[in-house]
Amino acid sequence: MNRIGDLGFLVGMLLILVNYSTLSYTQFFDQLHTNAGTHGGDLYNWIAICLFIGATGKSAQIPLYTWLPDAMAGPTPVSALIHAATMVTAGIYMIARSHALYTLAPATLQVVAIVGLATALFAATIAMKQYDIKKVLAYSTVSQLGFMFLALGVGAYTTAVFHVMTHAFFKALLFLGSGSVIHAMGGEQDIRKMGGLGKKLRITQFTFLIGCLAISGIPGLSGFFSKDEILAAAYANNPMLYYLGIAAAMMTAFYMFRLYFLTFTGTFRGTHDQEHHLHESPAAMTIPLIVLAILSIVGGYVGLPGVISEHHALGSFLSSSVSNIAEHHLEANTEWMLMGTSVAASVIMIIVAYSINKSAQFVANSGLAKVLENKWYIDELYEAVILKPLGALSGALDKFVERMGIDGMVNGVGKSVKWGSEKVRLLQTGQVGFYIFVMVLGMIALLAVGFYCI
Repeated sequence: MNRIGDLGFLVGMLLILVNYSTLSYTQFFDQLHTNAGTHGGDLYNWIAICLFIGATGKSAQIPLYTWLPDAMAGPTPVSALIHAATMVTAGIYMIARSHALYTLAPATLQVVAIVGLATALFAATIAMKQYDIKKVLAYSTVSQLGFMFLALGVGAYTTAVFHVMTHAFFKALLFLGSGSVIHAMGGEQDIRKMGGLGKKLRITQFTFLIGCLAISGIPGLSGFFSKDEILAAAYANNPMLYYLGIAAAMMTAFYMFRLYFLTFTGTFRGTHDQEHHLHESPAAMTIPLIVLAILSIVGGYVGLPGVISEHHALGSFLSSSVSNIAEHHLEANTEWMLMGTSVAASVIMIIVAYSINKSAQFVANSGLAKVLENKWYIDELYEAVILKPLGALSGALDKFVERMGIDGMVNGVGKSVKWGSEKVRLLQTGQVGFYIFVMVLGMIALLAVGFYCI
């Protein structure tokens, strides 16, 4: 996946190097400002789209996203660090840092917004029917990255970075909380075998609940401020983007509280041995949960909405490096309405999640539910359309080109030298008389050649 993204990114870098003779942000941006319009929009769009391909691979966007859920085989602290806060957000950082280029490439920005929104919706649908606690959080991460790309696509660069920050808090909290649950369950990750864990894991339950509320956009928590800012920017750009974003936010609230209710409420559904060993995690695991829970509450106050405060602390801090294309000044009533709509939608989905999952009855999925459980069969599609044909082609090239062709030529040279050596060595009999006879014949031959040539 990353090799595909890397190829696009490398082509983008080469286009910059060929046309601007530098790979330095400062020098590149100076030339963009000085020569804006000189090269034409096509070059800007080509460079921007190539760099975006790299971001697609690094930040797990459609179609290069399947690696991230597979990477959940790693330990939860690793997931909390690189899949919530650092590595997967590198693509977001790169585009936000390259805002001077993307502002000159509006066509690419539309592509970024569409891909981001599609990823947010697509990953959210998959998360609704996953049963591995870490897989739910993995597809949640893919979906939230889609929200960040949506913000980038509508020119809200600072807003995207804002969501990167708040997402780092509550998603790291959720990943570490899932690690605490897995630790208590003796390595079990299937939420169908959990239930009622809140009775024994009080700290984990409370902090996990804060993370779920934050990612669902409940007012007062960090996720509310950044997600509201993204949706407001989307509405100002194109109301359709806002409505689809609301749909993704509603699914987010549903699958996160489905996960919460199935894990921490109801009755325990695991084995007697697992129930006997249930216990709260040690302080080394719970203290980080508490710290991240506090940050998930207060982290959003660095970016208060315009209807509450005109001073955006994070925006002011980032203003020297990045800023939004244009501040969309929505009417106060409109902004309050957008906030109220998103919050009401999330609360409704939390209630729906509770009503559906309170009985924790599991039946074999069929129809669309089975498709979602199998992740739209994208892995199988990639296997059939890409991996198997490439495997067959590689096998044929290995057999006929590599082994029979290249290796055959190299080995043929060695075999011919060996064969020739074996024949020539027959001349070496070890008999002195034979050597003298050959030497005399050689002298006669030389004299004959000399006589006839002269």
